[in-house]
Amino acid sequence: MKRLSGRWLAGLAGAAMTALATAPARADVMVHIDRYSQRMDVSIDGYRRYSWPVSTGRNGYGTPGGVFRPQMMARRWFSRKYYNSPMPHSIFFYHGFAIHGTYELSRLGGPASHGCVRLHPQHAAALYSLIERDGRSNTRIVIN
Repeated sequence: MKRLSGRWLAGLAGAAMTALATAPARADVMVHIDRYSQRMDVSIDGYRRYSWPVSTGRNGYGTPGGVFRPQMMARRWFSRKYYNSPMPHSIFFYHGFAIHGTYELSRLGGPASHGCVRLHPQHAAALYSLIERDGRSNTRIVIN
C-alpha cells in the first residue's frame, strides 16, 4: 500500500475547505401568509426577515389554505385565464395559484385577487431570488 505524503494530504484538505467555503448556503425558508391580516411574513432558519402587505382572493375567489411547496417558478408570466395580466416573479404553489408581483399597489393590504397572493413587485423579486437561491425543496408556504 502506497503512503500519502503530508503535503498531498494538506493540499487535499485545503481544496475541501475551499469547496465548502464557496458552496452556496442552504437555508430553510418559511413563507407565512395570513389571509385575515393580509400580510406575508418570510422567515429564514426561524428568524423573521420580512413582513409585507399582500392581497389574497376577494369574495368569490378564495386563496387556498394549507401547507405547500413551490411547484414552479417564472420570472415573467402572464395569466392565460385573466386577460393576459402580468404576474412578475411568479411562484406557483397549488395548481394555477401563485405568489406574484402586482402593479395594483393601492389594493395591497386587502383582498383583491382571483385567488393568487399578490405583493409589491420589489418584494416579489426579493422572495423569488431567496427561493431560487435556497431551493424550492427548502421552502414551505403556509397559508391560513
